[in-house]
Amino acid sequence: MALAGSAILGVAAGLIWAAVAPRALLQEVGHGEAQLVNAESTAYILADAWFCLIAVLGGTITGIVGYRLLVRRAGWTAAAGLVLGAVAAALLALWTGENMGLGTYNHLLAVSPDGAFFRSSLALGAKSALALWPGLTSVVVLLAEYGGRRPALSVD
Repeated sequence: MALAGSAILGVAAGLIWAAVAPRALLQEVGHGEAQLVNAESTAYILADAWFCLIAVLGGTITGIVGYRLLVRRAGWTAAAGLVLGAVAAALLALWTGENMGLGTYNHLLAVSPDGAFFRSSLALGAKSALALWPGLTSVVVLLAEYGGRRPALSVD
């Protein structure tokens, strides 16, 4: 259940990333070859930042909802499933986001005349951002499990 729910959330996150992340402007310079219009474009950094923000939100949501619905009842096995689901969600978000619009980009690259402008496909440069989703899920579950415990009162 945790794996399936996280996977659905990962696909949704990938669709959101594809919708909001900027893409660099390219210009066709030869058949099947394009170059950046502005070499100092921040589009790649902003796309990575959007992925990080979405992964942080996804990890937080997965941790809170997963703890409340699963971990409190099933214990450490549910927590392990939740973290594995978070890994799957991050990978699915990456795959979905990078593949949205990739066909259009490849088509434009193949058929555009020299000098035509179009947007690049979406790609995650900072692959370490994939660790944010499962990392935050783990932190939220740990904080919920151990942060809410009160020390036992001693009766003297």
